[in-house]
Amino acid sequence: MEMDPRRLLVLLAVARTGGVLAAADELRITPSAVSQQLNKLESEAGQALVMRTPKGSVLTPAGLAVAEAGEEIERALNVARARMQGEAQIAGVVRVGGFTSFMRTVVIPRLPEWRSQYPELQIQIVEDSFPALMRLFRQRQLDAVVVEQDSTAAVQHPLAAGMVEEPLLDEPWKLVVPAGSLLAADNIDLSRLHLPWLGVEPTAANLAVLGRLRHSTGARVDTVHQYQDTLTALALVAAGEGVAIVPTLALTGVIQDHVDVLDVPGLGTRHIAFRRYERRRPTSLPLDTVARLFRESAAAFDTRAGS
Repeated sequence: MEMDPRRLLVLLAVARTGGVLAAADELRITPSAVSQQLNKLESEAGQALVMRTPKGSVLTPAGLAVAEAGEEIERALNVARARMQGEAQIAGVVRVGGFTSFMRTVVIPRLPEWRSQYPELQIQIVEDSFPALMRLFRQRQLDAVVVEQDSTAAVQHPLAAGMVEEPLLDEPWKLVVPAGSLLAADNIDLSRLHLPWLGVEPTAANLAVLGRLRHSTGARVDTVHQYQDTLTALALVAAGEGVAIVPTLALTGVIQDHVDVLDVPGLGTRHIAFRRYERRRPTSLPLDTVARLFRESAAAFDTRAGS
């Protein structure tokens, strides 16, 4: 099976924009040219890659695998472009929005190293809630934003026209309970927990986990309190007020007195991604560089966490 790598980028544009017309606008070619390239790519692959639906075009499982190859090609081209232009020319200000756990553990510790490597590049971090960050992002007051979502959630944060998303990290959700309250940690029945669940703010990714547990167990998932910061959740759990679902990153470097952190099958994972606007003009080298630094830092953190 030989596929023209140029056609992979067409498939990638369809995946990111959700349709042939939008992809054509993104690539600045005609819709018929996009359709022709897709048909040729499917012929080369020997199977369907795109499925047309009333709401747009979605990729088949085979299409997703091929699109991932397209992403690798795109990244390689960006790296090559950066090397040709030279690191010394990378200058400018890049404002990136994000949430506490990722910025605190993956990004901020690397800032001194990046500042030394790229002295003319300024990376400015903006921390806020998801709705506030997306509002700034749409107003172009942010160049990029790091988003989180439950990887198996039925409803994902949609991509607006022109936005693209690059995966950074997938990490397991953890169950946090008062110390000693669950002794049989290898066989936990989440539908029979004797403590209530702690509530989270409406846009938090772990809210989807609670909804999924409610659906899969058929049990009531009553919540008490409402927290935004993991430190607050840990304090409430330690006080015996309830149990909580928290991401692994949020527990990194945090004192966990009087609580037990448990791995429970079925909790799933949190997906973290780097969201930006697709470029229609020549590449933005500072933003490309920041995207690469974030990917590399996330990959390094993932490797350390898994070792």
